[in-house]
Amino acid sequence: MSQNSQSVIEVIDFHKSFGEKKVHQGVSFYVKKGECLALIGGSGTGKSVLLRSLVGLEKPDKGQVLINGQDVTPMNETELIEVRKKVAYAFQGGALFDSMTVYENLAYPLREHFHLSESEVAKQIKDQLEEFGLPNSEKLYPGNLSGGMQKRVGLARAMMMHPEVVLYDEPTAGLDPYNTKRIQESILKLKAKGVTSILVTHDMPTVYAVCDKVALLAQGRISEQYTIEKLKTEPTGPMSDFINGETA
Repeated sequence: MSQNSQSVIEVIDFHKSFGEKKVHQGVSFYVKKGECLALIGGSGTGKSVLLRSLVGLEKPDKGQVLINGQDVTPMNETELIEVRKKVAYAFQGGALFDSMTVYENLAYPLREHFHLSESEVAKQIKDQLEEFGLPNSEKLYPGNLSGGMQKRVGLARAMMMHPEVVLYDEPTAGLDPYNTKRIQESILKLKAKGVTSILVTHDMPTVYAVCDKVALLAQGRISEQYTIEKLKTEPTGPMSDFINGETA
């Protein structure tokens, strides 16, 4: 049962174990429309597991995962396809098909889910690449792109379906300051359009630049949650320890 009627994403009492290892022991949080929540925490705390659960790639042992009030946990693959049209997952490495050009990578979700003419597909791809600062890159292969360009193409592909929600898994990891700024600008543009998002990251400057609130995952639960305004003043306790590098 949803605890917040305004939430687009809500995770309630999420439990998940892998064998003997208990990763999540009652995680709960929500994200309202147009908000960006940063999910931070040490390596191995299960941040990506939570992201994957939002599109049905992981199932909790117990708990609920609600998208617009609908629990995705009991859904079958056919039902999840409909959810994945609304919830885009921007994978850490871009997850592009190496054997396909940029054009073919972006065309893939359109051809899979819509009945469009090739001229309509071409126009949408051209517009999307310009939106993400990648004009005239249609004929390039992923191997010809820099790491930053690969991530932006991956994000552009995730947005081809015009989703309501975007899940970002370490979108700035390994990027130089220029490309980090470009990714931040892309996220802010999508936020301005009302897109709701969760950002898994260790990159605190990006958290400050694009997010509205931040949740710290530790010991299998959300141990603390701050608005960005509060975080900028004086974080205390576990949040302060994590940001200042005093805990793993």
